[in-house]
Amino acid sequence: MEEKNSLLNTKVRTDHRLKKDKQFSYIYKKGKKKSTNNFTLFYLASKFENYKIGYSISKKQGKACKRNKLKRRLKEIVRKNNLTKNYFNYIILARENSSQLEFNDIEKEIILLFKKFYKEENLV
Repeated sequence: MEEKNSLLNTKVRTDHRLKKDKQFSYIYKKGKKKSTNNFTLFYLASKFENYKIGYSISKKQGKACKRNKLKRRLKEIVRKNNLTKNYFNYIILARENSSQLEFNDIEKEIILLFKKFYKEENLV
């Protein structure tokens, strides 16, 4: 019983995913965006301390196997390079043919995308 109550009182979240369609729609509608050739970053300031991030990959990219591979790559790039900042929510939208890129090319574009975001928000 005590353990359950202690879990409810924690404020630090380990889960940083956007899950619900409402959350995605809100960020698309109210947020700002930065783009490269193959990816678009939507972002919106949040009132909460932690960040949340979602990945949007169209079915035009291919079957589920290809989409999931791209999503895993994007997650690893964001995690490895520590690109996110607290107090923001993000969506990374993959455009057509981005699933055909090599890992290094994807990484370069995502880093460039977040650099544009940092410059816009003066977070450098």
